[in-house]
Parts: sequence; C-alpha cells; structure tokens
Amino acid sequence: MTITELKEMKRELGLTNEMIARASGIPLGTVQKVFAGTTKAPRLATRLALENALLNARSDKASLPGSSASPQRSFYSAGEAGQEDLMVCESQAAYGAAAAVAGPGDPKQGHYTLDDYYALPEERRVELIDGVIYDMASPTGFHQIIAGHLYSILLTAIQAKKGSCMPFMSPIDVRLDLDDRTMVQPDVIILCDKSKYTPRRIEGAPDFIAEVLSPSSKTRDLFIKLNKYRNAGVREYWVIDPIKKSVMTYVFENQDDYAYYTFRDHIPVSIYGDELVIDFSRIDDVVSEWM
Repeated sequence: MTITELKEMKRELGLTNEMIARASGIPLGTVQKVFAGTTKAPRLATRLALENALLNARSDKASLPGSSASPQRSFYSAGEAGQEDLMVCESQAAYGAAAAVAGPGDPKQGHYTLDDYYALPEERRVELIDGVIYDMASPTGFHQIIAGHLYSILLTAIQAKKGSCMPFMSPIDVRLDLDDRTMVQPDVIILCDKSKYTPRRIEGAPDFIAEVLSPSSKTRDLFIKLNKYRNAGVREYWVIDPIKKSVMTYVFENQDDYAYYTFRDHIPVSIYGDELVIDFSRIDDVVSEWM
C-alpha cells in the first residue's frame, strides 16, 4: 500500500493522527510526518503498523450495525495487514512493561537469558524475547480447537504427500535466533530442515509458523513476534483471530506478500506452492459448534 493510499483511507475513515498513533503504537510525531509527506519512505515496520490500524478500523466500521458491508475474502499488497481492534491496540513498549513476568521495575528485563528461562518452574509457561520474559496465559478452548485442528490437517496432508517436513504444535521450544536471549513457543510450526530438530528444542527458524491470537498475546503476536519471525528467516507466518474469524498470512520469502482470509476460505500454505490448501471452514464448523 502506498502512502497516497494510506492517506486516502485515513480521510475515508475520518481518523485523526492522534487516533492512528494510539491504535498503531507509532509515536504521534512519526505519524504526523508520514501523513504530512515529510517522511516519504517510512520503514517497513512503521508502514505495517499504520496499515494494521487503518485496515482494522475499516473492518470494524464495516461490521457496525446497519452497515451494508459483508465479510469477504480480499487480498492486499505487501504490508496491508492486521485486524487488531483499533481502540484496544497497545504500543509494543507498553505491552512489554505490562506483560513481562518481573514487571517494569525489574532491572533484569531485557537481560534475561536461557539460563533464567530454564530455571523457571516447568508448569509456568513463558516466552523469552530479546532478553525480556513474558508470561503466557493458559490457552482457551477455542485456541486449542483451532491450533489442534490446524496441526492435524497439516500433519495428515504432509504425510499423504510423503513430504520431508514435519508439523509441530505447542508447547515446543524454538531457539529462534540461535542466541541465549530468545526462546519462543509458537502455536503451530512446520519444520523442513531436520538438522534444526533436537529432542529438547528447535534450533533456528521454522519454515512456517501459525499463532492463534488471545487477549494477552495480541500485540506480541501482531508486532513483536511478526518482526522477530521475519528477521529470523521464517518463510511464512499466519495470524489467526478467533474473535473476528480471520486469518492474515504473511509470506516473508516473497517480498512480504500479505493476504487476508475469513474462516470460510480455502487458504494456501505458500511454502508448498499450490500443493497444499487448507479448507478453514472445517475448523470453523468445529469452533462454531462449541461457541
């Protein structure tokens, strides 16, 4: 999406720079420079955050009572991502302070290592990202249904094709950057390089990752992890929103292509080309039955 398109969507939705700054987590001064044309080529992370906020606002507006708009599958150009709620989206920095295990006053935040990670009780689920420890809330039933069924469908499809890749589902440790400052537990992954597998953890970036959003993980999955996964070499990333019944796919290996789907769509797993397509309605039918 171009800056001109961003400006047009901002005008169409009637949003102020302050509203967009609050929703995207981007400093107000930066937002003002982008929409004033002072910053003509904002960084990808900045553009992503702005697009997230604007697309999300458009989605929320379309779903208001009395709106004639109906949910449809639509595709966007690179960076046109995000379905996070406009009014509850919080900045990455604020989220880190609130969600970190030790709290904002802990001087070790940002300096924790794998030794600290493994020293925690086994029953305590956390993630370590760039030296910061984040608590992971227990997954909801919907979360488990979606992740479990997606894993099952991927496993069946890959085995049927006698593929060399292997899907895994959480809890599984992924030492994403091969350092001692980051250890994540994605909901579902596909790993194709067997040399990265060890009985204790995955060493390096998986080929495919899917995360199911929850209230406690929304910002971490949509911003912090998205950038971590891209930079680490993950080829494809899915963000699944159980509330809005949407799936945003990020294909990092293909010039950051993005697509937005509903739970009634057939969604291609891009690392397999056209050979593997997930009929997400199979998952939606089960989720709807238990809602």
